[in-house]
Amino acid sequence: MKLSPKTALAALAAVAAGALGTAQIESLDLDKMVARTDNAVAGTILEREVIRIDHPTDGPELYYTTLIVQGRSLVDNTPTVVGVTFPGGFIDDENGVWNSEAPSEDDQKVGNEVVVFYKWLDNMGGDLSGNALYTSHGGIYRIVSGRGGDVVLGRGPGYAVQTNRTLSSLDGEITRVSRAQKRGK
Repeated sequence: MKLSPKTALAALAAVAAGALGTAQIESLDLDKMVARTDNAVAGTILEREVIRIDHPTDGPELYYTTLIVQGRSLVDNTPTVVGVTFPGGFIDDENGVWNSEAPSEDDQKVGNEVVVFYKWLDNMGGDLSGNALYTSHGGIYRIVSGRGGDVVLGRGPGYAVQTNRTLSSLDGEITRVSRAQKRGK
């Protein structure tokens, strides 16, 4: 059976539209981010470690970066030390992989003050379980100190923290949103 060029083009367009229809980037405001994550922590990046996993099913050379953050929960104010993990990273100059969704090198420097949003995953790939940095680069926000106190740097429309705001105001809003969501369950 031979297809006419118009029929073939229509079939190709239908397949492409179906594929594009399933791949979506979701815009997350703060309420949605808090609802989808296990916690938000403000603190200092103490360590950064990259590991490599060679997995029989998921494949070789799976690289993951884990940031160890010491600080406090913005949900319930408890002191915490947490490891948050995302795909990508380099063990050395020759062994690693870039990931376009990973936080920038500047965002993940040891010593940085940050806010991280994370969610536990049983398998991030390669049977690695842990606290996944939610939406990778969209789950980490740098904190800078200014005359008015600590400020969380926003990332623009579509991100949980869209504009620069004081850490204290973000802290209060995350606590409020989390409590409201727990009451609503």
